Amino acid sequence: MKRLPDTELEVMKALWASGPDTPRAQLEQSLEPFHWAPNTINTYLTRLAEKGFVSVRREGRGNLYSPLVKLEDYQSFESRSVLSRLYGSSPKNFVAALAREGLARRDLEELKQLVDELSGGENDA
Repeated sequence: MKRLPDTELEVMKALWASGPDTPRAQLEQSLEPFHWAPNTINTYLTRLAEKGFVSVRREGRGNLYSPLVKLEDYQSFESRSVLSRLYGSSPKNFVAALAREGLARRDLEELKQLVDELSGGENDA
């Protein structure tokens, strides 16, 4: 899997939100806030198809687009990539960077609960 440029990621986010067999018109409507020309959207869709992120199926006079990569799979890939590139593959360094910016008590409690769940409750205090 490859990291997507921000523009292509926005197209994928629109597709993930829409689901399989999304008509081009619906995609354009979802991407309207970006003020991209139809040709620009077509370029992004073509690139995403070439990279294996999107399938294109002709139906009638238009195309239907479906994501081939699940949102959760891309999030996992991107998370590992960021962790590796910026934090030396250390979750501790990542959380420490978040904490320097200030984490709300609720966020810390949610993180603790997640760690407890992932470790089988071994960290219960």
